Amino acid sequence: MTGNWTAVAMAFIALFMVGGIVSFLKQGLKKGALLLGALAALATTAAVLWW
Repeated sequence: MTGNWTAVAMAFIALFMVGGIVSFLKQGLKKGALLLGALAALATTAAVLWW
């Protein structure tokens, strides 16, 4: 581990958003799930680049 807590926080946020995607899809909110999917991809990218 590099000790970079920002990357770890961004990865946690991305995983949290994936849970939100599952919840939105179960409720039938496809546009919200699409938005969260885009944000989760951005958070994952940020975590990888920050590492």
